[in-house]
Amino acid sequence: MTARPSNRRFAARPADPDAWVRTPEPSAALPGAGDLYTARLTVDVTPELRGRIKITAFQRDQTVADMLRDLLAREFPAIDGGQT
Repeated sequence: MTARPSNRRFAARPADPDAWVRTPEPSAALPGAGDLYTARLTVDVTPELRGRIKITAFQRDQTVADMLRDLLAREFPAIDGGQT
């Protein structure tokens, strides 16, 4: 078996981190949605916490995704008044 050459390099740190974070991925654009972009966020939680989240969302007649988006929006409000 031959060894593959390692062309891996660390990415350079962006000059403007805020602009870098807010720049949507090109594949994230939703057709016909105008300026609406989405991004996926993965968080590891215990099975017990996952169960509590799902039960709470059900009791509030919400999806887990909607409930967590609302929670994150409250905890991390837009600083510049625009969408983040």
